[in-house]
Amino acid sequence: MPESRVGTRRQEGRRGVANAEHRVRGEATAGTRTGAARAVLWLVVAALAVRQMAVVLRQQPGERLTDLETWTGENGVLHVTGSLYDTDRFTGTPFAGLVLKPLTRTAEQSLGVAWTFGSLLLVAALGVIAARALPGPVRRRTALFAAPVAITLLMVSLPVRNALYLGQTSILPVLLVLVGCFVVRGERASGVLIGIAAALQPTVLLFAALLWLTGRRRAALTGVSAFAACTALAWAAMPHDSWTYWVHHVAGAGLGDQADSLANQSLHGALLRFGLAGPLEIALFVVLAAAVCFLGLRRAARYARDGQLLLAVAVTGCVVVAVSPTAWQHQLLWVLLAVVGRVGTRASDRMVWPAVVVLVITLPGKMLLPNIESMFPVRDNVLLIAALGAACVAPFLPRTSPYWQQPVPTDYAAPVPARWSRVPLMPFWRRVLSRPNLLLELLLIRVVYSAYQHVRLAATAGRATAEHHGRQIHSAEQWLHIDIEHWANHAVVKVGWLRDFFDYYYSTFHFIVPLAILAVLYVRRPADYRWVRSSIGFATVLALVGFWLYPLAPPRLMPGLGFIDTVHGVQDFAKPDYGTLTGVTNQYAAMPSLHFGWSLWCGVVIVMLAPKVWMKLLGVLHPLLTVSAIIATGNHWVLDAVGGAAVVALGFGLTYALSGPRRLQQPAAGAGEPLKVPGAGKTGKAARPEPPPKVDGEAVAGKP
Repeated sequence: MPESRVGTRRQEGRRGVANAEHRVRGEATAGTRTGAARAVLWLVVAALAVRQMAVVLRQQPGERLTDLETWTGENGVLHVTGSLYDTDRFTGTPFAGLVLKPLTRTAEQSLGVAWTFGSLLLVAALGVIAARALPGPVRRRTALFAAPVAITLLMVSLPVRNALYLGQTSILPVLLVLVGCFVVRGERASGVLIGIAAALQPTVLLFAALLWLTGRRRAALTGVSAFAACTALAWAAMPHDSWTYWVHHVAGAGLGDQADSLANQSLHGALLRFGLAGPLEIALFVVLAAAVCFLGLRRAARYARDGQLLLAVAVTGCVVVAVSPTAWQHQLLWVLLAVVGRVGTRASDRMVWPAVVVLVITLPGKMLLPNIESMFPVRDNVLLIAALGAACVAPFLPRTSPYWQQPVPTDYAAPVPARWSRVPLMPFWRRVLSRPNLLLELLLIRVVYSAYQHVRLAATAGRATAEHHGRQIHSAEQWLHIDIEHWANHAVVKVGWLRDFFDYYYSTFHFIVPLAILAVLYVRRPADYRWVRSSIGFATVLALVGFWLYPLAPPRLMPGLGFIDTVHGVQDFAKPDYGTLTGVTNQYAAMPSLHFGWSLWCGVVIVMLAPKVWMKLLGVLHPLLTVSAIIATGNHWVLDAVGGAAVVALGFGLTYALSGPRRLQQPAAGAGEPLKVPGAGKTGKAARPEPPPKVDGEAVAGKP
């Protein structure tokens, strides 16, 4: 054999060995990163568990586990020799009372630590079972992360937090159903567990219908028999209580809070809140409940036959929530299980449904929707709407769909080369080509703004500290010879129309202009929408840090300096809280000024993106008018505006550092045309699977 050919084979062999070694090292590195991420997630789970116990145990003995205390305390209903339902404090079934009575003495002695710890163990077991019940095929990384993620979501959900705070047993029926469906073997054991769960929460008996529809008829009959046996046992032991619960209160519908309270997230509660009552409301509730049962159970049976049994359980649980006479917050854990459903054929839309479910189940309605009267019906029934959506509406994909494992991939733009080689600092923060989902975007904007309001209100260190910082700022401005606030304030007050103009500008344009810019860019230029949305988000978060670290009294709240509050009126400095206004918003969140910061952001965006010169001039005019308004009305110092400009600059800088420069390739004519990046010297083509629906062809940039 010629020496040249031998040498070539040796070189190829060396390359093969090198490639194999590189692949092994890469897999080892990936495995190490996965293990580290999993360890961090389990640490988060442990931290949440400790925090939940601390939150409960920090409460005064009379304020923690209030429902448990009303059952097992010295004067609790389980000690009373009469009826469980002499008062409306006990809302469980007679069977639940029968089970809890022997535990009364134990619960008294261990009220707090043992009960809370036991409840957390139930939550952990629930998360592990749900993670192992995910419909296959499941990727290895998903299998590793599923359990800690599931337990984390359960712990931060409103139902679990509510159950832990009150000392409720509502986690147990959910766990019994999951154990019956996924852990025990044999139809008889499965039916017994579901029957016991139904004896604790009667509408859970709908799971027997799911078993029947999916061919597990022995389990369904066993479940009904177990429910009947438990109920009969309770009826024999406590006949008066059973009559009161099942007949007088119609399966407990008249126990606990008023049925029309916001805590009752069932169809019955919603109809009562809409003003219906009497026979008409009952008839309408029966008709709607029957329709939901028919649609929901049919869908659940179809998903179970498709191999998505966990989704079938979640859908049935959402039906249980909707058709129960009363579905209190601690009983709504079924809604969270619906997060396992896959909705959407595009990868960019795949996380919308889980994100909406998690937001709805972890945050109160007041944080999700604005305080507008027309939105109250949605805000007050948001959990019921989510349950009805999962039960009857959400188009969950079957496993036979070609998009189940391979959704239409997200189109990413090839980036323009950055000035510095280290930018973007996070290469996986890629620039997406399709506009974000509008529903999820609106929810996220609302949640972020609600969090901003809460943090801003909490970020105060008291009047003395704020006034001390005010004197520091005033002295610094005097030293810099920029203390023009007093002169501008009194000069504007003397001109009535100018005062009215600045008052109106200060109160109105702060929110209108940024929201209008975001709306226009979302519709017309989604690439730039993603980019500018990220920049204003970073700027706002940085401003919150400033509010927290440096509470500052504005000029109008500095006694002895003679400022006139033109917007809010005369302030009574004899009152430590300056009246009711301080209860609405933090009056000492002046540094940095987001009034000026957001207006400067608007000006920069308009100047960068507006196609007309006159539009750019308006963009420059807006921050100039805003800085004049905040100073003339006595609401901010000049240095507050400097701080606002600083956080906006940092917001733009962080966006650039994490995702690279804004300028990207404009879309070519027709979807799938090559993306030519100026200065890159190469082209790329967006990958599209077969057979995908056509993806929005607009080139857009920003945060995924």
